[in-house]
Amino acid sequence: MIIDSEDDVTPAVVKAMENAPDARLREIANSFVKHLHAFAKETRLTEREWEYGVGMLNRVGAFTTDTHNEGILLSDCLGLSTLVCLMNNGAGGSTETAAALLGPFWRMNSPKTANGGSIVRSPTPGPALFASLRVLDHNKKPLEGTEVDVWHASTTGMYENQDENQADHNLRGKFHTDADGRFSFRTVLPAGYPIPTTGPAGEIVLYQKRAPWRPAHLHFLIHKPGFKTLVTQVFVDGAKYLDCDVVFGVTTALVGDYKKHESGAPPAPDVKAPWHTLDYTFHVEPGDSGLPTPPIK
Repeated sequence: MIIDSEDDVTPAVVKAMENAPDARLREIANSFVKHLHAFAKETRLTEREWEYGVGMLNRVGAFTTDTHNEGILLSDCLGLSTLVCLMNNGAGGSTETAAALLGPFWRMNSPKTANGGSIVRSPTPGPALFASLRVLDHNKKPLEGTEVDVWHASTTGMYENQDENQADHNLRGKFHTDADGRFSFRTVLPAGYPIPTTGPAGEIVLYQKRAPWRPAHLHFLIHKPGFKTLVTQVFVDGAKYLDCDVVFGVTTALVGDYKKHESGAPPAPDVKAPWHTLDYTFHVEPGDSGLPTPPIK
């Protein structure tokens, strides 16, 4: 098709893609092009602005490494990750625990850890947290042998892959539920932290005068063949930034009851008050048990 005006461009591109063999890919590509072109027309995008946008995408790629995924971080900060997550989970009266975005810091091969074991693998400041959790199916029956990945940031505000002072896989562990669907572990109470702001995603957040902070939380990835993989987070009740999470990931159902203990017998002899406990039950449903692609190595 010969292009004689701006109105000829979109139909020409859509027609050029019509022989793509995968129907779903064709549908997505067509819709993407139509919306992208409509955006450019609606805003009357200038050549300089277009150049800046392309440059930002190039920088997103340049900032992405084996230990940092700027593309996912940008998607998180624009709310796209949470939107896709909510569209694909928990609809239609589902009983499953609310899902939350994976985030840019999940690693595939966290160390297998015994039930009740600690995921603190190097000196990490903060009050002790003892978590006791359970995984049930859609009929509220315990799911034995469910694999659960756990990870969270340290109280320094960084995940171990960001911080050379933390041991490899500090505050990460992989557990398997017992016959009652339970698993437990020891760690430190998570703290809120700022997202990295040196790349394009952070620049957008700072330019918009938004607080670049995430409220304190634990990450969980729950996987068992025959059941839909659940990726979620449990937030610390009362934590700062619950109502303004920079990646829009907080839902009411995912605010956990982290109890603070100032007296009584501690759960371990080396623990001094205060310490914290968390009890939480996850519900999963039958479905696809595939794992996501790890955002980092």
